Amino acid sequence: MQLKIEYLPVTELKPYENNARKHAEADVEAIKKSIEEFGFNDPIGIWHDIIVEGHGRLLAAQELEMAEVPVIRLDHMTDEERRAYAIAHNKTAELSEWDFEMLDTELEDIFDIDMSQFGFDLSDIGDEDEPQEIVEDEAPENVETRCKIGDLWQLGSHRLICGDSTDVTVIDRLMDGVKADMVFTDLLT
Repeated sequence: MQLKIEYLPVTELKPYENNARKHAEADVEAIKKSIEEFGFNDPIGIWHDIIVEGHGRLLAAQELEMAEVPVIRLDHMTDEERRAYAIAHNKTAELSEWDFEMLDTELEDIFDIDMSQFGFDLSDIGDEDEPQEIVEDEAPENVETRCKIGDLWQLGSHRLICGDSTDVTVIDRLMDGVKADMVFTDLLT
């Protein structure tokens, strides 16, 4: 089957009531900024008139007061297939990791576009020549860590993120639109 892009009125699209993906206000804002900067280049996947993937893009389009958006139809799927695809589509996007060295190199060459509007922390980009503080800890030798900057862990009903606790975008991602009763942070000094 060959996919075909159509343009439909925003008002005709229905969010899936059991969408398992949440979109914090900061996430939608970053999507809006991306659409404003680069255009709506990622069509929303729909099954009949129900959104399969692209709920965040729809929210951004609504806030931008767009009349219509590009969509691709996934009507060839069964109900079970479209449910499974929606979950798989979001999960597979989480599986890849950033090559932070390559990302830094790419970000260093972008001068005219403010990448922080898309959630990037640019405060430490290009600081390779500056001396880095060495923090000695008492971790056992030959232990490889699994956690990297940007990793988000779900621990039962708790969430843990590896990142700068003073960076609003990191905290917004951690909280995912939920207000906390208590937050514990730690800074290396």
